[in-house]
Amino acid sequence: MPVRAQDAPKPGVMETKAGQAYLIEASTGTVLLAKNERQSFAPASLAKLMTLEIVFQALTEGEIRPGTIYPVSEFAWRTGGAPSRTSTMFAAVKSQVPVADLVKGIAVQTANDGCLIIAEGMAGSEAKFVERMNGRAAELGLKDSHFGNSTGLPHPDNRSTLVDLVTLAQHLQREYPALYATFSIPEFEWNKILQRNRNPLLGIGADGLGTGFAEGSGYAIVASVERNGRRLFLGLGGLATDKERTEEATRLLNWGFDGFEMRQLFKKDEVIGEASVYGGAQSTVPLVASKPVEVYVPVNNPERLQARIVYRWPLRPPVLAGAEIAVLNLLSGERPLVSVPLQSAAAVEVGTLRQRAWDALIELLFFWL
Repeated sequence: MPVRAQDAPKPGVMETKAGQAYLIEASTGTVLLAKNERQSFAPASLAKLMTLEIVFQALTEGEIRPGTIYPVSEFAWRTGGAPSRTSTMFAAVKSQVPVADLVKGIAVQTANDGCLIIAEGMAGSEAKFVERMNGRAAELGLKDSHFGNSTGLPHPDNRSTLVDLVTLAQHLQREYPALYATFSIPEFEWNKILQRNRNPLLGIGADGLGTGFAEGSGYAIVASVERNGRRLFLGLGGLATDKERTEEATRLLNWGFDGFEMRQLFKKDEVIGEASVYGGAQSTVPLVASKPVEVYVPVNNPERLQARIVYRWPLRPPVLAGAEIAVLNLLSGERPLVSVPLQSAAAVEVGTLRQRAWDALIELLFFWL
Protein backbone atom coordinates (compact mmCIF):
# COMPACT_ATOMS: atom_id res chain seq x y z
CA MET A 1 0.00 0.00 0.00
CA PRO A 2 1.49 3.35 -1.02
CA VAL A 3 2.08 5.56 1.99
CA ARG A 4 4.26 8.39 0.84
CA ALA A 5 6.05 9.71 -2.20
CA GLN A 6 8.81 12.25 -2.64
CA ASP A 7 10.42 13.92 -5.58
CA ALA A 8 13.74 12.27 -6.37
CA PRO A 9 16.04 12.08 -9.36
CA LYS A 10 15.36 9.46 -11.99
CA PRO A 11 18.08 6.86 -12.37
CA GLY A 12 19.66 7.25 -15.75
CA VAL A 13 19.59 4.15 -17.90
CA MET A 14 23.20 3.04 -17.95
CA GLU A 15 24.22 0.66 -20.70
CA THR A 16 27.03 -1.84 -20.17
CA LYS A 17 28.84 -4.39 -22.28
CA ALA A 18 28.71 -6.82 -19.37
CA GLY A 19 26.33 -9.73 -19.65
CA GLN A 20 25.62 -9.41 -15.93
CA ALA A 21 25.99 -6.32 -13.74
CA TYR A 22 25.13 -5.40 -10.17
CA LEU A 23 26.11 -2.10 -8.50
CA ILE A 24 24.98 -1.07 -5.02
CA GLU A 25 25.70 1.61 -2.43
CA ALA A 26 26.84 -0.08 0.77
CA SER A 27 25.31 1.93 3.64
CA THR A 28 21.75 1.96 2.27
CA GLY A 29 21.84 -1.08 -0.01
CA THR A 30 20.48 1.08 -2.82
CA VAL A 31 20.67 -0.74 -6.16
CA LEU A 32 22.17 1.60 -8.77
CA LEU A 33 22.43 -0.86 -11.65
CA ALA A 34 21.07 -4.36 -12.14
CA LYS A 35 21.33 -6.48 -15.28
CA ASN A 36 20.84 -10.25 -15.19
CA GLU A 37 22.12 -10.03 -11.64
CA ARG A 38 20.53 -13.36 -10.68
CA GLN A 39 21.69 -15.24 -13.75
CA SER A 40 23.74 -18.29 -12.79
CA PHE A 41 27.31 -18.50 -14.10
CA ALA A 42 30.63 -20.19 -13.32
CA PRO A 43 32.36 -17.89 -10.80
CA ALA A 44 35.87 -19.21 -11.57
CA SER A 45 38.40 -17.61 -9.19
CA LEU A 46 35.64 -15.57 -7.52
CA ALA A 47 34.81 -18.83 -5.70
CA LYS A 48 37.95 -18.09 -3.68
CA LEU A 49 35.95 -15.40 -1.85
CA MET A 50 33.99 -18.23 -0.24
CA THR A 51 37.21 -20.07 0.59
CA LEU A 52 38.57 -16.97 2.27
CA GLU A 53 35.33 -16.48 4.21
CA ILE A 54 35.86 -19.89 5.81
CA VAL A 55 39.45 -18.97 6.68
CA PHE A 56 38.52 -15.50 7.98
CA GLN A 57 35.82 -16.96 10.21
CA ALA A 58 38.21 -19.63 11.54
CA LEU A 59 40.86 -17.00 12.31
CA THR A 60 38.35 -14.70 14.00
CA GLU A 61 36.95 -17.46 16.19
CA GLY A 62 40.37 -18.84 17.11
CA GLU A 63 39.98 -22.16 15.32
CA ILE A 64 43.29 -21.49 13.57
CA ARG A 65 45.98 -18.85 13.97
CA PRO A 66 47.98 -16.78 11.44
CA GLY A 67 51.04 -18.81 12.38
CA THR A 68 49.35 -22.19 11.93
CA ILE A 69 51.45 -24.15 9.42
CA TYR A 70 50.03 -26.47 6.75
CA PRO A 71 52.01 -28.84 4.49
CA VAL A 72 52.03 -28.66 0.70
CA SER A 73 50.80 -32.00 -0.62
CA GLU A 74 51.69 -33.32 -4.04
CA PHE A 75 48.02 -32.97 -5.02
CA ALA A 76 47.99 -29.28 -4.07
CA TRP A 77 51.27 -28.71 -5.87
CA ARG A 78 50.27 -30.50 -9.10
CA THR A 79 46.68 -29.20 -9.21
CA GLY A 80 47.27 -25.60 -8.19
CA GLY A 81 51.02 -25.08 -8.07
CA ALA A 82 53.72 -24.50 -10.68
CA PRO A 83 52.94 -27.64 -12.77
CA SER A 84 49.29 -26.57 -13.17
CA ARG A 85 50.11 -23.44 -15.20
CA THR A 86 47.29 -21.63 -13.38
CA SER A 87 47.42 -18.74 -10.90
CA THR A 88 49.71 -19.88 -8.10
CA MET A 89 51.90 -18.66 -5.25
CA PHE A 90 54.55 -21.25 -6.22
CA ALA A 91 54.53 -23.09 -2.91
CA ALA A 92 57.13 -25.85 -3.07
CA VAL A 93 55.93 -29.44 -2.79
CA LYS A 94 56.39 -30.96 0.70
CA SER A 95 57.20 -27.54 2.16
CA GLN A 96 55.12 -25.88 4.88
CA VAL A 97 53.33 -22.54 4.67
CA PRO A 98 51.80 -20.41 7.47
CA VAL A 99 48.13 -19.52 7.21
CA ALA A 100 48.92 -15.77 7.09
CA ASP A 101 50.96 -16.28 3.92
CA LEU A 102 48.38 -18.60 2.38
CA VAL A 103 45.75 -15.89 2.87
CA LYS A 104 48.01 -13.37 1.12
CA GLY A 105 48.66 -15.80 -1.71
CA ILE A 106 44.95 -16.32 -2.26
CA ALA A 107 43.85 -12.68 -1.84
CA VAL A 108 46.71 -11.07 -3.77
CA GLN A 109 47.73 -13.72 -6.32
CA THR A 110 44.47 -15.75 -6.51
CA ALA A 111 46.69 -18.75 -5.73
CA ASN A 112 45.07 -22.09 -6.48
CA ASP A 113 47.74 -23.96 -4.53
CA GLY A 114 47.04 -21.71 -1.54
CA CYS A 115 43.36 -22.71 -1.60
CA LEU A 116 44.17 -26.41 -1.78
CA ILE A 117 46.74 -26.24 1.01
CA ILE A 118 44.21 -24.44 3.22
CA ALA A 119 41.42 -26.90 2.33
CA GLU A 120 43.50 -29.97 3.09
CA GLY A 121 45.00 -28.43 6.19
CA MET A 122 41.73 -27.31 7.75
CA ALA A 123 39.42 -30.16 6.73
CA GLY A 124 41.70 -33.08 5.85
CA SER A 125 40.59 -33.07 2.22
CA GLU A 126 39.30 -30.59 -0.33
CA ALA A 127 35.98 -32.48 -0.52
CA LYS A 128 35.37 -32.01 3.21
CA PHE A 129 36.33 -28.35 2.97
CA VAL A 130 33.88 -27.84 0.10
CA GLU A 131 31.10 -29.29 2.27
CA ARG A 132 31.93 -26.59 4.77
CA MET A 133 31.90 -23.92 2.04
CA ASN A 134 28.43 -24.90 0.91
CA GLY A 135 27.09 -25.10 4.46
CA ARG A 136 28.44 -21.66 5.23
CA ALA A 137 27.07 -20.25 1.97
CA ALA A 138 23.61 -21.41 3.02
CA GLU A 139 24.05 -19.77 6.44
CA LEU A 140 24.91 -16.47 4.76
CA GLY A 141 21.83 -16.63 2.53
CA LEU A 142 23.67 -17.24 -0.74
CA LYS A 143 20.67 -19.08 -2.16
CA ASP A 144 21.89 -19.42 -5.74
CA SER A 145 25.49 -20.46 -5.07
CA HIS A 146 27.08 -23.90 -4.93
CA PHE A 147 30.74 -24.80 -4.95
CA GLY A 148 32.46 -27.91 -6.30
CA ASN A 149 35.99 -27.03 -5.23
CA SER A 150 37.97 -24.49 -3.23
CA THR A 151 39.72 -22.86 -6.19
CA GLY A 152 37.05 -22.10 -8.77
CA LEU A 153 38.89 -24.24 -11.32
CA PRO A 154 36.46 -25.78 -13.88
CA HIS A 155 33.91 -27.99 -12.12
CA PRO A 156 30.27 -28.70 -13.03
CA ASP A 157 29.08 -27.87 -9.50
CA ASN A 158 30.59 -24.37 -9.43
CA ARG A 159 27.86 -21.77 -9.89
CA SER A 160 26.85 -18.43 -8.43
CA THR A 161 25.21 -15.11 -9.23
CA LEU A 162 26.35 -11.52 -8.92
CA VAL A 163 23.80 -10.88 -6.18
CA ASP A 164 25.30 -13.69 -4.10
CA LEU A 165 28.90 -12.68 -4.79
CA VAL A 166 28.30 -9.02 -3.96
CA THR A 167 26.45 -10.08 -0.80
CA LEU A 168 29.47 -12.20 0.12
CA ALA A 169 31.83 -9.30 -0.61
CA GLN A 170 29.81 -7.01 1.67
CA HIS A 171 29.94 -9.60 4.41
CA LEU A 172 33.73 -9.95 4.14
CA GLN A 173 34.25 -6.18 4.29
CA ARG A 174 31.80 -5.65 7.16
CA GLU A 175 32.61 -8.63 9.39
CA TYR A 176 36.38 -8.97 8.94
CA PRO A 177 37.78 -5.44 8.34
CA ALA A 178 41.34 -6.26 9.41
CA LEU A 179 41.55 -9.41 7.27
CA TYR A 180 39.69 -7.71 4.41
CA ALA A 181 42.64 -5.31 4.12
CA THR A 182 44.66 -8.22 2.70
CA PHE A 183 42.82 -7.79 -0.61
CA SER A 184 44.52 -4.42 -1.18
CA ILE A 185 48.14 -5.49 -0.56
CA PRO A 186 49.89 -4.32 -3.77
CA GLU A 187 52.28 -7.26 -4.09
CA PHE A 188 53.35 -10.46 -2.39
CA GLU A 189 56.48 -12.60 -2.62
CA TRP A 190 56.71 -16.31 -1.87
CA ASN A 191 59.39 -18.83 -2.74
CA LYS A 192 61.48 -15.87 -4.03
CA ILE A 193 58.85 -15.06 -6.67
CA LEU A 194 57.27 -11.60 -6.45
CA GLN A 195 53.82 -11.09 -7.97
CA ARG A 196 51.70 -7.97 -8.12
CA ASN A 197 48.07 -7.88 -7.02
CA ARG A 198 45.84 -9.21 -9.81
CA ASN A 199 43.01 -6.74 -9.09
CA PRO A 200 43.15 -4.23 -11.98
CA LEU A 201 41.15 -1.61 -10.04
CA LEU A 202 43.59 -0.93 -7.21
CA GLY A 203 44.81 2.07 -9.20
CA ILE A 204 41.40 3.79 -8.98
CA GLY A 205 41.04 3.22 -5.25
CA ALA A 206 39.55 -0.27 -5.02
CA ASP A 207 40.42 -2.10 -1.81
CA GLY A 208 39.06 -5.51 -2.93
CA LEU A 209 38.10 -8.07 -4.02
CA GLY A 210 38.79 -10.41 -6.97
CA THR A 211 38.52 -11.39 -10.63
CA GLY A 212 37.58 -14.52 -12.53
CA PHE A 213 37.51 -16.04 -16.00
CA ALA A 214 35.73 -19.15 -17.22
CA GLU A 215 35.17 -20.53 -20.71
CA GLY A 216 31.59 -19.81 -21.68
CA SER A 217 31.09 -17.26 -18.89
CA GLY A 218 33.76 -14.72 -19.87
CA TYR A 219 35.61 -12.28 -17.63
CA ALA A 220 34.12 -11.29 -14.27
CA ILE A 221 34.99 -9.08 -11.33
CA VAL A 222 33.70 -8.22 -7.86
CA ALA A 223 35.12 -4.96 -6.55
CA SER A 224 34.61 -2.37 -3.84
CA VAL A 225 35.70 1.26 -3.71
CA GLU A 226 35.28 3.86 -0.96
CA ARG A 227 35.38 7.60 -1.70
CA ASN A 228 34.48 10.48 0.60
CA GLY A 229 32.79 8.20 3.09
CA ARG A 230 30.71 6.35 0.48
CA ARG A 231 31.35 2.74 -0.52
CA LEU A 232 30.15 1.00 -3.68
CA PHE A 233 30.18 -2.71 -4.44
CA LEU A 234 30.25 -3.79 -8.08
CA GLY A 235 29.86 -7.15 -9.73
CA LEU A 236 30.33 -7.68 -13.46
CA GLY A 237 30.29 -10.82 -15.58
CA GLY A 238 30.16 -11.97 -19.18
CA LEU A 239 32.79 -9.58 -20.54
CA ALA A 240 34.83 -10.45 -23.62
CA THR A 241 38.34 -9.42 -22.55
CA ASP A 242 40.40 -8.48 -19.53
CA LYS A 243 40.74 -4.94 -20.91
CA GLU A 244 36.97 -4.62 -21.38
CA ARG A 245 36.41 -5.78 -17.81
CA THR A 246 38.73 -3.11 -16.42
CA GLU A 247 37.25 -0.34 -18.58
CA GLU A 248 33.62 -1.21 -17.77
CA ALA A 249 34.27 -1.55 -14.06
CA THR A 250 36.09 1.79 -13.93
CA ARG A 251 33.37 3.56 -15.91
CA LEU A 252 30.50 2.19 -13.83
CA LEU A 253 32.17 2.92 -10.50
CA ASN A 254 32.91 6.52 -11.54
CA TRP A 255 29.29 6.88 -12.67
CA GLY A 256 28.09 5.54 -9.33
CA PHE A 257 30.11 8.07 -7.37
CA ASP A 258 29.72 11.12 -9.62
CA GLY A 259 26.07 10.80 -10.65
CA PHE A 260 24.38 10.09 -7.31
CA GLU A 261 23.79 11.75 -3.96
CA MET A 262 22.39 10.73 -0.59
CA ARG A 263 18.82 11.70 0.37
CA GLN A 264 17.19 11.18 3.77
CA LEU A 265 13.51 10.30 3.42
CA PHE A 266 12.56 9.58 7.03
CA LYS A 267 14.20 10.25 10.37
CA LYS A 268 14.84 7.58 12.95
CA ASP A 269 11.60 6.76 14.81
CA GLU A 270 9.56 9.01 12.49
CA VAL A 271 6.16 7.46 11.79
CA ILE A 272 6.25 6.24 8.20
CA GLY A 273 2.85 4.58 7.99
CA GLU A 274 0.42 2.32 9.80
CA ALA A 275 -0.49 -1.36 9.79
CA SER A 276 -4.04 -2.54 10.43
CA VAL A 277 -4.50 -4.73 13.51
CA TYR A 278 -7.48 -7.09 13.54
CA GLY A 279 -9.00 -7.87 16.91
CA GLY A 280 -6.83 -5.41 18.79
CA ALA A 281 -7.54 -2.73 21.35
CA GLN A 282 -6.44 -0.28 18.62
CA SER A 283 -7.27 -0.79 14.96
CA THR A 284 -3.83 0.32 13.72
CA VAL A 285 -0.26 0.46 14.90
CA PRO A 286 2.25 3.13 13.75
CA LEU A 287 5.38 1.93 11.95
CA VAL A 288 8.88 3.39 12.33
CA ALA A 289 12.43 2.57 11.28
CA SER A 290 15.19 1.98 13.83
CA LYS A 291 17.57 4.23 11.87
CA PRO A 292 17.23 7.06 9.33
CA VAL A 293 15.85 5.88 6.01
CA GLU A 294 18.26 7.05 3.33
CA VAL A 295 18.53 6.32 -0.35
CA TYR A 296 21.30 6.98 -2.88
CA VAL A 297 19.67 8.71 -5.85
CA PRO A 298 20.77 10.29 -9.14
CA VAL A 299 21.66 13.98 -9.14
CA ASN A 300 19.78 14.75 -12.38
CA ASN A 301 16.51 13.77 -14.10
CA PRO A 302 13.92 14.22 -11.32
CA GLU A 303 11.27 11.53 -10.97
CA ARG A 304 8.91 10.52 -8.20
CA LEU A 305 10.32 8.08 -5.68
CA GLN A 306 7.70 5.67 -4.38
CA ALA A 307 7.49 4.01 -0.98
CA ARG A 308 5.33 0.99 -0.23
CA ILE A 309 4.73 -0.75 3.07
CA VAL A 310 4.34 -4.52 2.96
CA TYR A 311 3.28 -6.76 5.85
CA ARG A 312 1.50 -10.07 6.38
CA TRP A 313 -2.26 -9.49 6.63
CA PRO A 314 -4.20 -9.87 8.85
CA LEU A 315 -1.95 -8.67 11.66
CA ARG A 316 -3.29 -10.03 14.93
CA PRO A 317 -2.66 -8.92 18.52
CA PRO A 318 -0.88 -8.90 20.78
CA VAL A 319 1.69 -6.73 18.98
CA LEU A 320 4.80 -5.93 20.98
CA ALA A 321 6.37 -2.46 20.82
CA GLY A 322 9.52 -2.62 18.69
CA ALA A 323 8.50 -5.82 16.91
CA GLU A 324 9.60 -6.05 13.28
CA ILE A 325 6.32 -6.49 11.44
CA ALA A 326 6.67 -4.79 8.06
CA VAL A 327 9.05 -3.78 5.28
CA LEU A 328 9.34 -0.44 3.51
CA ASN A 329 10.13 -0.94 -0.18
CA LEU A 330 11.54 2.07 -2.02
CA LEU A 331 11.24 2.19 -5.79
CA SER A 332 12.17 4.56 -8.58
CA GLY A 333 9.46 3.97 -11.11
CA GLU A 334 9.18 0.18 -11.05
CA ARG A 335 12.85 -0.36 -10.25
CA PRO A 336 13.45 -1.57 -6.66
CA LEU A 337 16.03 0.51 -4.81
CA VAL A 338 16.13 -0.68 -1.22
CA SER A 339 14.05 -2.47 1.43
CA VAL A 340 14.01 -1.29 5.06
CA PRO A 341 12.57 -3.25 8.03
CA LEU A 342 9.88 -1.43 10.01
CA GLN A 343 9.01 -1.85 13.68
CA SER A 344 5.83 -1.20 15.63
CA ALA A 345 6.05 2.10 17.50
CA ALA A 346 3.61 0.98 20.20
CA ALA A 347 2.13 -2.13 21.74
CA VAL A 348 -1.37 -3.29 20.82
CA GLU A 349 -3.20 -5.58 23.22
CA VAL A 350 -6.01 -7.98 22.40
CA GLY A 351 -9.27 -6.06 22.05
CA THR A 352 -12.63 -6.59 23.73
CA LEU A 353 -15.02 -9.29 22.57
CA ARG A 354 -17.00 -6.67 20.66
CA GLN A 355 -13.86 -5.32 18.93
CA ARG A 356 -12.76 -8.82 17.97
CA ALA A 357 -16.19 -9.71 16.62
CA TRP A 358 -16.39 -6.51 14.56
CA ASP A 359 -12.93 -7.03 13.05
CA ALA A 360 -13.77 -10.68 12.31
CA LEU A 361 -16.83 -9.53 10.37
CA ILE A 362 -14.76 -7.00 8.42
CA GLU A 363 -12.18 -9.68 7.63
CA LEU A 364 -14.90 -12.05 6.42
CA LEU A 365 -16.49 -9.41 4.21
CA PHE A 366 -13.09 -8.45 2.83
CA PHE A 367 -12.37 -12.01 1.72
CA TRP A 368 -15.84 -12.41 0.18
CA LEU A 369 -15.40 -9.20 -1.79
